[in-house]
Amino acid sequence: MEASSDRVAIFMAWPYANGPLHLGHVAGNCLPADIQYKYERARGRKVLMCSGSDEHGTPITLTAEQDGVTPQEVVDQFHDINSKSLANLGCSWVNNVDPRGIEYGGALYNRTSDPMHKNIVREVFQDLLDAGYLEQTTMQQYCSVSDGEVRFLPDRYVEGTCPICSADGARGDQCDDCGGTYEAHQLQNPVSKLDPSALVEIRDTDHMFFRLDLFQDQLSERYDSQSKIWKPNVRAMTKNWLDMGLRPRAVTRDIDWGISLPLDGEEWSSKRVYVWFEAVQGYYTCARIWAERYAIGAGHPNGTDAWEDWWKVDTDGNIPKHIYFMGKDNIPFHTIIWPSIIMGMNSAATGSPPSIELRPGDLALESNVPANEYLMLQGGQFSKSRRHGVWLPSFLERYDPDTLRYYLSINMPEGHDSDFRWDEYVDRVNNELIGTYANFVHRVLTLAHRLPHDLANPLEKYYDQSLHANEISLVNQHLQSATESLERHRFKESLRTIMSIAQLGNSILQDSAPWNHIKSPESPEAKSSMSSLAYCWLLCRGLAINLRPFIPFQSDRLWKLLGCTEDIDTVNWLDSFNSDTFSWNKDAPSPLFERLDLESILEHEKSLADSKDNESSPVEGNSGDGLIDFEDFVKVEMRTGKILSVSDHPNADKLFVVEIQDGPDSTRTVCAGLKGHYTAPQLEGLDVVFVANLRPRKLRGVLSDGMLLAAEDDDGNVRVLTPESGMPPGSLIR
Repeated sequence: MEASSDRVAIFMAWPYANGPLHLGHVAGNCLPADIQYKYERARGRKVLMCSGSDEHGTPITLTAEQDGVTPQEVVDQFHDINSKSLANLGCSWVNNVDPRGIEYGGALYNRTSDPMHKNIVREVFQDLLDAGYLEQTTMQQYCSVSDGEVRFLPDRYVEGTCPICSADGARGDQCDDCGGTYEAHQLQNPVSKLDPSALVEIRDTDHMFFRLDLFQDQLSERYDSQSKIWKPNVRAMTKNWLDMGLRPRAVTRDIDWGISLPLDGEEWSSKRVYVWFEAVQGYYTCARIWAERYAIGAGHPNGTDAWEDWWKVDTDGNIPKHIYFMGKDNIPFHTIIWPSIIMGMNSAATGSPPSIELRPGDLALESNVPANEYLMLQGGQFSKSRRHGVWLPSFLERYDPDTLRYYLSINMPEGHDSDFRWDEYVDRVNNELIGTYANFVHRVLTLAHRLPHDLANPLEKYYDQSLHANEISLVNQHLQSATESLERHRFKESLRTIMSIAQLGNSILQDSAPWNHIKSPESPEAKSSMSSLAYCWLLCRGLAINLRPFIPFQSDRLWKLLGCTEDIDTVNWLDSFNSDTFSWNKDAPSPLFERLDLESILEHEKSLADSKDNESSPVEGNSGDGLIDFEDFVKVEMRTGKILSVSDHPNADKLFVVEIQDGPDSTRTVCAGLKGHYTAPQLEGLDVVFVANLRPRKLRGVLSDGMLLAAEDDDGNVRVLTPESGMPPGSLIR
């Protein structure tokens, strides 16, 4: 049974409220969710979008302890900062009720500290316990011992060496480098983050565990059906978890900040619900809270049960579509853990065994999990904890939000990591957003206003649709292509296609040269040219609709400049270019955007980076221009080599283990992420280029001594770089 398309729930992974959002958050989940929400609404569908601030767990308590404040003060501060930043970015969280009416849905950016959220999580906990999906287990966990005080060290309170890939700085339950998870006591070389001098030892502690292992078969079956829909990164990470075998996972922790347990006994009073188990339920609790707070007052016929329209299979067997947006580090929580909890909830409610086959009244499983890769800052990963980032509040104080939305959309890390670079940001805004789109719009409006006019559009009388059959057909093809891309959550592909319509408009203007006929528009030789200008006016109208999911502020502004009086929210996406109605605004047009100056931007960012305040507060951002000195470049030693053999990496689905001949009588081993792009036989025997002086590093347990160089285009196609034939292995690249 497939999900229906008329009821769509958009879910965005909940960012921790322990600091301001950085641009990695925006590109990874915030912006994709909002683009999809705006698009689904433009298709006339009933849409509910849910997310909010993740306010429990060790990221919050660590920040509070480091800043000398309470956890509540931390979450209150950053929930306010982040919710305002998202509103200023143009995200649709402010529309709690859809302008079309409550039956069409709305949005809610909530908080996991919400009392109703806490109560529902306790209910789910109890239901799963009663149904036999939770069990008590004694586990081993690191704790610090200092001055006679014993303190358990859940996840982020301890750092050490990853037991999977051997990377340093791994957290107590998960490694950011390899994405692997492990039991709390498996971390190697553990050190307390709060007191590095404290003795760290392993002690027993009792916790409740979720029987994830009971869902192995159902999730494997789900993987088989969803793998043709999921992105390669989603397939790979999910398969890796399934192949390792699912094990019971702790759902409680030794911590005093979070949701208390619905359990009697003193031994449970100091424990709280584990944040991973709680936060994913936020999608469900948020929908119920939305119905409680907004549906009744807005007159929804189902009242507080309005959430069921977007969560439950209806009596005809129709399943609402569920789309989850996140960064790749959250994939297993949305393809393994959350579906297991949902199946457990369905099983607890009906008394039936867990199943991926849904029946009327069941809660829906995910339809797609279009997880993004990472947006990197000049090659380094954005990170709150390391205070490495460009922070959204600071960015929006200086720059037009639509310029950021455009740049991150056209540079979105959908299939591979991408970089945020100030020089590229300026280049794309000035040359594409302004040079291609905004200049086209401004030329059309300015030329139209040069014609004699009163209160009506002077172009209407010149428009002859029959003269533009080829252009109309091409635009419809572009619209169809952009629509198909958005249905598959391929945002940068869709945006490029829409921008090609603006490029087409510029070509029409150049070919028809209407400025030559402005003074004599009625002459016979002016007929075709003036009709082309009129058609370009209609293209501007359509572009305002199609670009609105990406650049909403300037789309709404263009809509007003065109004099359109109907609500843009009521215009169906597929009808963007079908109108032949010429609206009019008598006011003189003005440019949509101002050009950016790279030098002044870099000067400002450098001042932030050099400021002492920036060292203690992540609210201000910093970044360089992405340029390096010649002295830095010459440090990189690149040489030629020949691939001798290729084998599968034992612990990573995306990696090959490659043996390279790097000199006349020497070889080295390199791990290369080329699976899916090459087979082993295709690589063996190739002459290649590699970085020879890269510090050796273990990747998922295999020591990689160097790095193969490859090129990747915007469509994700990868090709290994090969030198001209005849260069022996070990030759230095100059």
